[in-house]
Amino acid sequence: MDKCVFVHTNEKQWLGALVAEYSFRRNSRNPAAFDVKFIHTRDYPFLAAKEGQSFLRGGTQRVWRMDDLQSFTPLRFMPPKLMNWEGRAVVTDPDVFAVGDVNELLDRDMAGAAVMGRHRSGKSEKGYQVATSVLLMDCARLRHWDVEAEFNQLFSGEKDYKEWMVLAYEDPANIGYLENCWNDFDNLDEETRLIHNTKRKTQPWKTGLPVDYTPANKFKNKPLLASLNRLRAKVFGEYGLLGHYQEHPDRRQEELFFGLLKECIANGHVSEDLVRDEISKNHVRHDAFEVLDRTPDLDAKAA
Repeated sequence: MDKCVFVHTNEKQWLGALVAEYSFRRNSRNPAAFDVKFIHTRDYPFLAAKEGQSFLRGGTQRVWRMDDLQSFTPLRFMPPKLMNWEGRAVVTDPDVFAVGDVNELLDRDMAGAAVMGRHRSGKSEKGYQVATSVLLMDCARLRHWDVEAEFNQLFSGEKDYKEWMVLAYEDPANIGYLENCWNDFDNLDEETRLIHNTKRKTQPWKTGLPVDYTPANKFKNKPLLASLNRLRAKVFGEYGLLGHYQEHPDRRQEELFFGLLKECIANGHVSEDLVRDEISKNHVRHDAFEVLDRTPDLDAKAA
């Protein structure tokens, strides 16, 4: 098939990925028109080969950990190769859920662009940055992407992870920009097509769990705070003293995720045993079944 949605993920976000997969089919008027596939970290050993090694991120050295919540991010550039450099692909994070019809995105006029994503920030100095958590790709025009080679360049200092993730190394002539509704950051309204629970600390299925991701480095220009942060990680562990996931401020977004999960369980797409297993691994909040019990049914599927 010449159209595919790829959800890239790791073990920690596997339940989210399954619910995301379901949402793309559920909310399309023509779900047979495209495939939905996973890109999972376990299938790409070049990632694990760098475990514990230092790489360049935001101008500073960070340590690569496969157990980080977002260890899947380098794989968002894999779809053109997986599509054999043909057709159209959309790639999304596992915390992105369809409330509109993704087929409209796959079929849209790309106006000469090879890759499209929304602006990552509204700040003028960051206007070039692309939020690559949702991308639309014309695969034939992205033959120059070599994910394993570029990933390795992070460890040799030839490339910076942060710049790679915002398409700073891509020819600007190849880049187009999507409307924000196709990657709506923790916002759900009548315009939203793909909702992205991008604020990791308030992801609805994680509430109450200990934080298990590496926060963005906000201390680059504050040496004392940077030293204290390194000391914290050394003494208490990578995620020590980082607190717990918090409740999402928008109850409707919690109800959307658990409404989708409720349907997944009812139709066998996700089993109760899988949810229990994810709870036991601290990948899913411990009161997930209580939340499911109080979650109202979603509106009818797309016609």
